[in-house]
Amino acid sequence: MQFHHHGYVTSDPRVLPAAGIGLDRPAELPDEMDVLIVGTGPAGMLLGAQLSMYPGVHTRIIERRAGRLERGQADGLQPRSIETFQAFGFADRLLAEAYRIIEMQFWRPDPTDRARIARAEKVIDSAALPGSALSEFPHVICNQARVQDYFAEYMANSPSRMTPDYGWELAELRVEGSGTHPVVATLRRTTGDDVGEERVVRARYAVGCDGARSQVRTAIGGTLRGDSRNHAWGVMDVLVKTDFPDIRTKCAISSDAGSILLIPREGNSLVRIYVDLGDLAPDDAHRIRATPIERIIEIAQRIFRPYRLEVPHVAWWSVYEVGQRLTDTFDDVPAERRGAQRPRVFIAGDACHTHSAKAGQGMNVSMQDTFNLGWKLGSVLSGLSPAELLDSYSSERQVVAQKLIDFDREWSTLMGARTFDPEHPELGGIDPQEVYDHYVRSEIQASGFGVHYQPSVLTAGAEYQGLATGFPIGQRFRSAPVTRVCDAVPIELGHHARADGRWRLYAFAGPEAPGQGGAIEAWADWLRTAPESPYVRTRVDGADAGAVFDVKVIWQQDHDQIEPGDVPAVFRPEFGPFGVIDEELVYAADPAEDIFTARGIDRAGCVVVVRPDMYVGAILPLDRPDLLTAYFAPLLLPAP
Repeated sequence: MQFHHHGYVTSDPRVLPAAGIGLDRPAELPDEMDVLIVGTGPAGMLLGAQLSMYPGVHTRIIERRAGRLERGQADGLQPRSIETFQAFGFADRLLAEAYRIIEMQFWRPDPTDRARIARAEKVIDSAALPGSALSEFPHVICNQARVQDYFAEYMANSPSRMTPDYGWELAELRVEGSGTHPVVATLRRTTGDDVGEERVVRARYAVGCDGARSQVRTAIGGTLRGDSRNHAWGVMDVLVKTDFPDIRTKCAISSDAGSILLIPREGNSLVRIYVDLGDLAPDDAHRIRATPIERIIEIAQRIFRPYRLEVPHVAWWSVYEVGQRLTDTFDDVPAERRGAQRPRVFIAGDACHTHSAKAGQGMNVSMQDTFNLGWKLGSVLSGLSPAELLDSYSSERQVVAQKLIDFDREWSTLMGARTFDPEHPELGGIDPQEVYDHYVRSEIQASGFGVHYQPSVLTAGAEYQGLATGFPIGQRFRSAPVTRVCDAVPIELGHHARADGRWRLYAFAGPEAPGQGGAIEAWADWLRTAPESPYVRTRVDGADAGAVFDVKVIWQQDHDQIEPGDVPAVFRPEFGPFGVIDEELVYAADPAEDIFTARGIDRAGCVVVVRPDMYVGAILPLDRPDLLTAYFAPLLLPAP
């Protein structure tokens, strides 16, 4: 963490100096703003946190509740989400309080007595294995409310000093004309002495993160389309007294009495239990939702036989019907106007896609929706990128959401199916082995790493993919160990990235050491001085050299063979009001795990372009800097 470059800092370095709107942020909702976010769920809070790093962008986030969320319904956090939290600076603190999933036990009917359950297979969570092929981060359980608390802290500590505006709900939203603030929102007070009073505000853009019954989605004519499986589950967060041996281990339990998904919660006492309530009659008309908690506990006790299950305390419970639904667009542009009309209103999270809770995808995918959108809005509103960039949000995330729906449909079908009894094959059912096999097969998708953006203005083709085979274009940048040259600290290369809206350029040097010339030094000189270089074209007078691009170099030599004075100046830029040199952009291959070998990087070197949301945009050769110019031409505007 860097924080003394503005002078000696004695207070919490996570509290950044106020700037822009943060210098005189209106305490009350203003009449006009740049971005209006509706809803403080995980999607809305991540979006607010991302936009809070743009002090020139006035963002407000409204919530109908009177204050912070106290008890969230989502709890599973996949490794991709933890990677994202690392970029927001709170991964370590969240991991310290979370429950970490190491293995999953599968229980089935005992072959000798099908009225009893017995252990079958065990799966080690691949993210928990040393040297995991998925991520260096684990799969954990933590209350949704705590995730939102961390994002709220990040906003409050940001240069824009952003805080949610509680006690407001959206009553109506429309887009009028083509003025600077065409989004017109009627808001209604939900708390305080003025409950029910309304006021109208205007915004440049609005984002609906307001759940499955989204008012914003309705306002833009969006519809959730899909189906219901006519199957229901009860879910409860409970304290239990039990002799079940795996009560603190994630379990999938299949029995003749039904199925259970057991997820231990953080804090070492609470557990979440999803209880199969069975198929619904065609004329049920949602009556299943009135199932009392006592009935859910009774069914769970039957499934757990021969083990005892007592529930002395219920923290929260609910009943839901399984269904998968998806909108046909994530913004307000009609299909026939796509490309000719720029979007002004967006939706994200449950406002776009709804599904079962058992795959642990809802909160995770919703946050990635707004991580995709946030930097795009910030770049456009700060004058860095053209408005056309916003067209990519719906096209990129629609495909991701469809994969989520398909994945959830298959998983929830397997989890809710009758267990096959070989003595009564006429009853049908699913072999529990299928549940186990599907869980193993789908781990990449479940962990959040199944996203692969296809070629577009943001995602280059695969012509130069062979220069860095371990960084697939269109997929998230997979970190690897390196050594920081200035202090010999071993570090994960990806962990230095922050959710600050900047692009990352990772320059992997050829065989020449610093000071010996070669393609890396020619590229570095071009990047810093050539008029056509995006690094030069986007630099505003008086701004730090790294305001738009975070440029790093990774050498093949050991760190003690690299003299800082021989490193090209673009990798050691001056920054801050005192013009100190940034020494943390120069790295060497880790001797224990050479990143060039681990990520299939050509020894002649290359450049890996990474988007602000941590996805690889392009792989380019060092000796073709013109390709870097061409890549950024439609994405970044020249500095005024």
